[in-house]
Amino acid sequence: MSSELRRAARLVVNSPAVCESIGQVPMTLHPNLAAVFKRVEADASTIGKRFPAVVRDLSTNGAFISGPTIPLLSRVAIKFEVRGIGPIDAVGWVLWQRTDDCELPSESGSVMLPKGFGVLFESIPLETRGQIAALVAKQ
Repeated sequence: MSSELRRAARLVVNSPAVCESIGQVPMTLHPNLAAVFKRVEADASTIGKRFPAVVRDLSTNGAFISGPTIPLLSRVAIKFEVRGIGPIDAVGWVLWQRTDDCELPSESGSVMLPKGFGVLFESIPLETRGQIAALVAKQ
């Protein structure tokens, strides 16, 4: 039985990236709408923080980024390149984080999981999503 529970198939990559914590665009709502409208707010504590990282795996929906962690629900811009696709600019939300490296036992000894965070893409070109899906299908 596979331990892989993700919904989207992943492409293993090792692509240097530049990440930047960005905020949300402010919204001005009519008072009637503002009274009944609820929105998830991005964490603003690290806005403007820019740092190098590595994209370790990639799907059409998101990616795992190893490197410094940023708070959950941060909105992040990521620039990286994937062989067979080219440069990728994406925006996403940090939905989970691993605050330190973690060693797990496995049948062959152990597996080291690096520190980093998981991003759900908010914005990535449709053509790029299609290219990622095609590369995943070739695996």
